[in-house]
Amino acid sequence: MCQGNMQDMTVCARWAIILTLAVCITGAATADETQHPEASSGVDVMAANRPFRDMRRLTLTVGQDAGDLQGSDDKVIQAAIDYVYRLGGGTVRILPGVYDLRNALYLRPDITLKGSGEKTVIRKTGSVVTALSRDCDWYEYAVQVESTTGFTQGAGVMLRSRTGPGDWQYDVLRATITFIDGNVLFLDRMAAKNFWTQNKATAASIFPLLTAEHADDVAVEDIVLDGNRDHNEHINGNYAGAVFIQNCNRWRFTNVVARRYNGDGFSFQVCDDIHFADCRAVDNADLGFHPGSGSQRPVFRNCIARGNSQGIFFCWGVSDGRVVDCNLSGNARYGISIGHRDTDNLITGSTIERNGEAGILFRKEDGEFRGGHRNRIEGCLIRDNGPDRPGIGIDIQGQTHDLVIAGNRLENTATGNQKTGIRIGAEVQRIQLEGNFYGGCPVETEDLRTLPARSTRVQP
Repeated sequence: MCQGNMQDMTVCARWAIILTLAVCITGAATADETQHPEASSGVDVMAANRPFRDMRRLTLTVGQDAGDLQGSDDKVIQAAIDYVYRLGGGTVRILPGVYDLRNALYLRPDITLKGSGEKTVIRKTGSVVTALSRDCDWYEYAVQVESTTGFTQGAGVMLRSRTGPGDWQYDVLRATITFIDGNVLFLDRMAAKNFWTQNKATAASIFPLLTAEHADDVAVEDIVLDGNRDHNEHINGNYAGAVFIQNCNRWRFTNVVARRYNGDGFSFQVCDDIHFADCRAVDNADLGFHPGSGSQRPVFRNCIARGNSQGIFFCWGVSDGRVVDCNLSGNARYGISIGHRDTDNLITGSTIERNGEAGILFRKEDGEFRGGHRNRIEGCLIRDNGPDRPGIGIDIQGQTHDLVIAGNRLENTATGNQKTGIRIGAEVQRIQLEGNFYGGCPVETEDLRTLPARSTRVQP
């Protein structure tokens, strides 16, 4: 209580007002931002004299014979995306139909792209490829090619020039053709790299179906992405995929299918907080899900990766990821691959079976620092991996350390070929095995380290 002269009471009154305002401000700051103020007050804003202060975002429909915009290609969908983005974001709803794309869909911040489930199919058209007939330097906006057959204005194009022997060692430019003059393709972007004939530079009509760079807060829902694999040039997943995003954050994919792309299904590079729920990567030439270099906190929940080269490939420096209740089966090589500085990830409650070489691989990296450390695998069913050769449930290579493998079921059925439950490499350290069940595996734990310990608890 304030006692004393009038000046003291005035000071107290002022402090009371300040404290009251602080409480109000704190309450407002911690309130659920998604709740409308009029809802919390119990006042019907439609009937009262309260001001309308909440924006309601636009939903724009695209259809082939109905909707706000009508058409069946990338141009009409892109027009809808750009229109909604100009108004501050909202939803582009694609009505049922097969939409053939000659260029990527470039997604924008604060956009929801929503289809009609399996009735909405975004399909890539067939590709062509041609060699450059003239060097293109890094500051040019056009390339001269041997043939422009199959290329059209407004279509997507990829320039590639070899920088080494690996299938990922390229300089790459993803662009749009703005004009064709004879055998010259004019582009909407400067080359930025040298594309020289001596390096076997080519131009090809290949592109991601969905793509973005530096675009945050995007949702993709209820849609099928078909890569038309048999009629398209192969492309490395570091440069494209059915989905390819780079330097993007807080994306949500729900009930999205990426199938038959001649490369990766879902590829994201240097992206944080990318979440997948009920998504499928099926029959893609390379990686089903490719959380790319430097991506933090990816989440895969109730997803399926089947018929790809690998199910989920943790690239470089992917940390704090979660693979929960997924099915990673029937992939040509691995269900899950973890390696270069992929640390502190959790794989739980998932079924990993009938993959060509191993259920889960911890890759051999150069040196201890680059290993995939402090990862946890728990409560998974790892079964029948290696259908065509002696397979391994979990293969731990290199100088990997501080893994926890607990409560898993490692099985080899009568029709399986998973000869080894867990293989521990010679340089591996501090592997904790607890409560795992081994059924039908001729070798439950193969420990290649110099020490003979075979404990199912803490390995030295």
